[in-house]
Amino acid sequence: MATGQAEGPALVLSEALSFWGGIDAATGTIIDASHPEAGVSVTGRVLVMPSGRGSSSSSSVLTESIRRGTAPAALLLGSPDPILTVGAIVAEFLYDVRFPIVVCDLEGIASGDRVEIGEGEAGEAIVIS
Repeated sequence: MATGQAEGPALVLSEALSFWGGIDAATGTIIDASHPEAGVSVTGRVLVMPSGRGSSSSSSVLTESIRRGTAPAALLLGSPDPILTVGAIVAEFLYDVRFPIVVCDLEGIASGDRVEIGEGEAGEAIVIS
C-alpha cells in the first residue's frame, strides 16, 4: 500500500476505527466514545487493526495528524484501505513524510510488541514483530 520505514510499540485495536470522528488529529487520541480503545493515544505507535472503517474524510484526518506529528508511526491492516492510503500519499506529497501502511497477517501481534517496518530491495514492506 504505502511504504516507508517505522518502528514502535504495537497498539492492537479490537475493532476497526474511522479516523474521521475517531481520532483527534490535534492530540492523536481515540475520541470515538463507542470504540473499545477510546481515550488511548495512537501517537508514535504502530496501529494494528483489521481494517479502516469508512468515511472518505479519514484520509484528511490521517494527513493532518501526520503533519502535526500526532499520527501513529505506521498502520498494519488485515485488509486494504484505499482511503487511509490516500491520506498517506497526500502527506508524502505535501509534507515529504513517508507513512507506511502495510496489509499483512496480524496474527501473533499483541499490544506492546515492538514492531519494525522496513523496505526490501524491490520496495516491498518487511514487518518484524
